[in-house]
Amino acid sequence: MPIKSDRPDIELSPLGLYDYVFGDLTTEEEDRVAVIDIADGSETTFAQLQNYIESTAGWLVSKGIKKGDVVALHLPNSLNFIVAAYGLWRIGAVVSPLSLLSTPETVTAQIEDSGAKMLLTVAALGDASSQGAKDAGIAEEDIIHLDTSKGMQQIMAERRTAPEVEINPDEDLAVLPYSSGTTGLPKGVRLMHRQLVANVQQGQDIELLRRDDTVYAVLPFFHIYGLTALVNLALAQRAKLVVVPRFELQSFLEHHQKFEVNFTLIAPPIAVQLAKHPMVENYDLSRMRGVFSGAATLDEDLALALEKRLGIHVQQGYGMTETSPLVHANVSKDINRGSIGKPCANTESKLVDPETLEEIPLPSEGVSEVGELWVRGPQIMAGYLNKPEQTAEALPGDGWLRTGDLANSDPEGNVHIVDRLKELIKYKGYQVPPAELESVLLSHPEIADAAVIGVHRASDGEELPKAFVVAQRGSSLNEQQVMDFVAERVASYKKIRIVEFVQGIPKSSTGKILRRELRERERSA
Repeated sequence: MPIKSDRPDIELSPLGLYDYVFGDLTTEEEDRVAVIDIADGSETTFAQLQNYIESTAGWLVSKGIKKGDVVALHLPNSLNFIVAAYGLWRIGAVVSPLSLLSTPETVTAQIEDSGAKMLLTVAALGDASSQGAKDAGIAEEDIIHLDTSKGMQQIMAERRTAPEVEINPDEDLAVLPYSSGTTGLPKGVRLMHRQLVANVQQGQDIELLRRDDTVYAVLPFFHIYGLTALVNLALAQRAKLVVVPRFELQSFLEHHQKFEVNFTLIAPPIAVQLAKHPMVENYDLSRMRGVFSGAATLDEDLALALEKRLGIHVQQGYGMTETSPLVHANVSKDINRGSIGKPCANTESKLVDPETLEEIPLPSEGVSEVGELWVRGPQIMAGYLNKPEQTAEALPGDGWLRTGDLANSDPEGNVHIVDRLKELIKYKGYQVPPAELESVLLSHPEIADAAVIGVHRASDGEELPKAFVVAQRGSSLNEQQVMDFVAERVASYKKIRIVEFVQGIPKSSTGKILRRELRERERSA
């Protein structure tokens, strides 16, 4: 039987995203601060934000953008990003966010695939997106730099209004993000207004963010985690967003102290620094009630170390671009911190043998067999853009999505992510999950960061677990000590066989280890 949510089903809203977030804004709420933009020091109330959005929506209409049109956004975390996105949703247009790490080639590919008719960017990011947009055939007058005199300044000066637009939540596309591509080529993920609004409602149901929270917004808005949990959920809850363009530990700590931030959404790399870096001791973080970690699996030991150091509650969630993203959340203090918990409201999951496709039952004690995690609920994507075969593979039927993640479950249905299905290392016939070894490595006090991949031995083709290790400053740790440390804590077939010390681990903007980059590095060595 599928694992069902402990939460009662919620009534899903029939509204589009803009109307859901701003349609019931009260007079009292209009005067609340919605956004503090660190980059320019501005504070924007909800009333001001709504006016900015309306002006932007009207301007977009004057430029020929209409319902259903796709517009690419290449913007850092900023007030401009929020205004641009909601201006598009206000008129029923589609947001296709571009990673800040995009090259001209990747910009061209995404614009061509998505059919975007306009690019909104900032000159401060350089020419990558502009060149990519030109190469994709977008006219120069439709490449808008919002940080110039002809950008947001001009848009606000025109003070246009937009006509009312009827949104069908089930049929109207809202966001077209591209999957991270950590295991393959990026694909356009079709997320309707229904999916995004439902996911906001699910976040509200577990009180992930609260009305009086001051929330630190460092996760990238171009990624679905930041877009849903920070931009959409925070605004819907009338929380205050402290928006920063990038993570840097010292400024992170300074801002938390200065603005009395009490809740932060993070990825595991940030958790590592907060748990281990000595700089943390120099700042007053006593206002914090907790953090919520996502984008990659957070190890229990790391979570507990962070809790102990800051005196806060560490929560963990699970999702992916294809799920808007939230499907599982562990917000209870009574559940193992390494677990992603149970499904959110209106959501089910199950574990499936990836070879036989038979459902794996819950255990009576201990943990279940490992299987692929399947999920279904109102937040699941409508499919991939123009990719019917990949869509059929990911959505096998009856509302289920194959996540590609391996997991097990305890008797109560609390799920633990083990690893990516395609990232398992096969050593002497045994399956070795890199994430497990990475968790062990990160528990070493002299290791700041780590990643594990499988490398093939030339003599016999055997796949060996190799660790890339970033040592703490001043550490004298050597390769053998690393291997011995892991060997004492894992089964013999899971031992690290090769160690290489490196300056840093390649990661996506949301903290996912880019193992394919490490594999490519090995192949070219």
